[in-house]
Formats: sequence, structure tokens, C-alpha cells
Amino acid sequence: MKLTASIVLGVLATGSMVFSSSVNATDQLVASICDYVAADDKNRLRKKLDDSRLKLRNVYDDISCGGNSLLRHAMASNATSAGEFIVKQLPKKKLASSGDYEWATANGHGASAVAAAIKDRAGL
Repeated sequence: MKLTASIVLGVLATGSMVFSSSVNATDQLVASICDYVAADDKNRLRKKLDDSRLKLRNVYDDISCGGNSLLRHAMASNATSAGEFIVKQLPKKKLASSGDYEWATANGHGASAVAAAIKDRAGL
């Protein structure tokens, strides 16, 4: 009976280590994406997404940079190139319903190139 309990505890401990390492990897991935957007480094952003086999349209809602969406983070960081890349990767419906354009106009970023790209692509 003790052997079975030891095996179960070992499996649980191993599983928790795998889970925590995947959480750390996810946190590092999100941090890298946020850093590349803030640095306006479209090429590194694209490469990170490709290397991770992620489509931005599938993970956009799950990424938050300092409490802001990626597009809001791009506008706040004056990251025109990265912001326009993000706009091109997202579906028009998501851009129209996200509220990012309204946020931009309310927070002094309405004249930015990223806000203009959102407006043009979403048809606002």
C-alpha cells in the first residue's frame, strides 16, 4: 500500500512540475510578445509567433500587456509597425467589436496610424 501511495505522490509531483513549467513558458511568451510590441519590432514579433506556432487571431484575447490589449499597448507605445501588423492579423469583426478604436480616440491616440488602420480595416 505504501508503494502505491508513493507512486501516486510521485506522479502528482511530476504533473505539478510540468504544469508550473508550462505556465512559466506561457508567461515568458506573453512577456516577449509585449516587449516586441513596445519596441515596435514587427519582425521579432512575427518570428516569435511563427516559432511558437501561434496565430495572433487565436490568442489575441488572451494576451494582456500591463492591463491593455496588444493594440492598446501598441498605441500607448507609439509602435506603428507592430500595431499595423496586429491589425492585419485580426478579423474585421474582432476589430470592430474590441473597442480599441474607441479607446484610442478617448485616450488621445485617435490620430495615430494604428487607430487609422483599425478604422479602415474594421470599416468604422
